[in-house]
Amino acid sequence: MDTKKGLVDFDDSLAIRAAWLHYVGGLTQAAVAKRLGLTSVKTHRLISKAVSEGAVKVTIDGKITECVELEERMIAKFGLKQCIVAPDLGEEGIPLKTLGQAGSAYLKNLLTSKSDITIGLALGRALAAVVHQLPRLETSNVKFVSLLGGLTRDYSINRDDVLHWIAAKTGAPSYTMPVPLLANSVEDRSVLLAQKGVKDVFTMANNADLKFIGIGTVAQTAQLVASGPIKPEEIIEIARAGAVGEAMGHFFDEKGTVINTSLSARMLSVSLEGNRGDTIAIAGGEEKVEAIRAVLKGNLLTGLITDEVTARAILDAV
Repeated sequence: MDTKKGLVDFDDSLAIRAAWLHYVGGLTQAAVAKRLGLTSVKTHRLISKAVSEGAVKVTIDGKITECVELEERMIAKFGLKQCIVAPDLGEEGIPLKTLGQAGSAYLKNLLTSKSDITIGLALGRALAAVVHQLPRLETSNVKFVSLLGGLTRDYSINRDDVLHWIAAKTGAPSYTMPVPLLANSVEDRSVLLAQKGVKDVFTMANNADLKFIGIGTVAQTAQLVASGPIKPEEIIEIARAGAVGEAMGHFFDEKGTVINTSLSARMLSVSLEGNRGDTIAIAGGEEKVEAIRAVLKGNLLTGLITDEVTARAILDAV
């Protein structure tokens, strides 16, 4: 028997029990410690472990008036079908906690109320936060498919693969894009897309009922640069061409017009323009304001999930 593994499993189970007694049972941490025969330090550590690993989910019913007003203004200004504005939690940088909570609540409602749908997923930190906070649930005839190639130049890099995570949480089938994000040449891209397995997944992705995506920037710290697919000098070239943001591997200018570059000609991802179904982005943070505003101006989205600080910044600058 693997003693170390047995201890880890026991701690996991004990952490869930401690969190259950504290959050559901309403016991103080001192009462939980007494109930389980543990020290207060051990009890605190176990409850913190349950929280940090996503075992504890917080659901709050009701709307905040200021957020509702921002949602209505965003819908009216940019012609969106829907907009969710989550309250500010005072996070620095990208507000992953608030985006994750708002996005997971939206996705949970969708998955439990809809059936026989195909959902396309991109990659990124905000989407990873959504899936991290999503509880385990059963779905009815739902399929997930990747919207873009996921392999990087450095094949040792394991990017945030939200597709696999969400499939594990829902039990729904998932279809990965078995190609790199960037082909070595335009000719190689054509060869890859002609392969039957790849062609079938691309068709499924393009025809997805809903595409759930993130929004990126053209900074040298952008996720596509940090994770390896795009080199720093390439993102500089793209920015010089007038790009201010990125979605699904496609770059666009301040008006939301997609920019065609030598890099985009080798990109293996579904189209950003003229998509069937809905395209909903989840994004926020000061560094993303310009990119989000641009993609909204270009009418490239049907929906947006963001935070109130970002929503205000977008509306104030228009």
